[in-house]
Amino acid sequence: MPASRRVLVVGGGGREHALAWKLAGDGAEVLVAPGNAGTAAVAENVPMAATDVAGLLDVARCRGIDLTVVGPEAPLVAGIVDEFTAAGLRIFGPTKRAAAIEGSKSFCKQILHRGDVPTAMYREFRSAARAREHLEAREDMPVVIKADGLAAGKGVFVCQNRAEASAAVSSLASDPLLAAAAGSILVEERLDGVEVSVLAITDGRTIVTLPPLQDHKAAHDDDQGPNTGGMGAYCPTPFVDDALLAEIEGRILVPTVHAMRRAKVPFQGVLYAGLMITAQGPKVLEFNARFGDPECEPLLMRMESSLLELLDATVDRRLDACAAPRWREGAAVSVVMASAGYPGAVTKGQPIRGLEAAAGLPDVQVFHAATRHLDGQVVADGGRVLAVTALGPSLGRAKLHAYTAVKEIRWQGAWCRKDIADKGLRRERDLLAAEAVSQESPADDTTSPEPATS
Repeated sequence: MPASRRVLVVGGGGREHALAWKLAGDGAEVLVAPGNAGTAAVAENVPMAATDVAGLLDVARCRGIDLTVVGPEAPLVAGIVDEFTAAGLRIFGPTKRAAAIEGSKSFCKQILHRGDVPTAMYREFRSAARAREHLEAREDMPVVIKADGLAAGKGVFVCQNRAEASAAVSSLASDPLLAAAAGSILVEERLDGVEVSVLAITDGRTIVTLPPLQDHKAAHDDDQGPNTGGMGAYCPTPFVDDALLAEIEGRILVPTVHAMRRAKVPFQGVLYAGLMITAQGPKVLEFNARFGDPECEPLLMRMESSLLELLDATVDRRLDACAAPRWREGAAVSVVMASAGYPGAVTKGQPIRGLEAAAGLPDVQVFHAATRHLDGQVVADGGRVLAVTALGPSLGRAKLHAYTAVKEIRWQGAWCRKDIADKGLRRERDLLAAEAVSQESPADDTTSPEPATS
């Protein structure tokens, strides 16, 4: 890939740092808008908001951008792809109508039902009062309360009982940060099982499924505390083997892409399936219309082939002729370091120490999620500040490398979960134990060990 290729990455978080890092490694000249202190080391930052579509159009025209890659969901839902395409500019991501699969949970449910894709049962309500009436009338049981629109990953409440569900509905109605997303409220059955993420890149016809991951949404260890934008992720996850991945492709990804095309909203870009592996098989919790964050960071750490070639093929609708991506052996673990108070209000501006020491460790990349330069120092500039990401020949070694790097980094109030990837490690141990029991069983023994469960 010639070095003259010029790529604009839209966004300023850890996902965008990972995208810029990988694309620069593929030989592209990268600009990031607005970027952060980390992207400045691998690309040129452009001080422009990710939602300033008119300004970004001007940048793309004036700077001779060959390809624009959109990181966050807000500009996609706002229609940035439509505007760039109308201007004759190449851009990776779904159209405004297609991005509604993330921007509207109600629209997502409609698409899933069109495609006969397994998902949770739900009811939709246009007011908090109606939602509360429904909760009072039904059996007191666990449910999930969701705002229909975008809420920065904070519009979903997993509730154990009616009282928690009613409080969640009240929060959606009264919290200024959530009320705009709660034009309608979904009351959904709670699915039980293991949550995993499977991302696929599609040009609307061909699907390239990426290695499965597991995200950690709850703020604290053992999945306690409020939901966040994600406190860490690892890739691949042992909860999804080849057979299950084939089932996810056949029952979920392919039917969803076909259903969107039949609905005349063809999807092109990253289709991110948040799934629950239940006793009845995989079911969709949600779809996102872009790379996840922090899922993007461990994924791209493991990608050995060119991301730029893959994105180009998607935009040009020739994925069927593109070679399958190659992946490094082993695993990658990403640990999010956050500011005190997250996912609530945080204080900004604290100097961060130890970044060079952490980045100097083997198989480690420190992706910046919310940082900026101030008086010659890198300072924290938000809630999720860093995504410390490491490779390893095994999941256990990747975790060790990531947390070794985390220990090098300090700022006032910094914290992180200590158990990223532990669920995967326990699953690996269960599978190995089951395999050992199976191998030790006498050949004429007609009984079989119980399968490992999650």
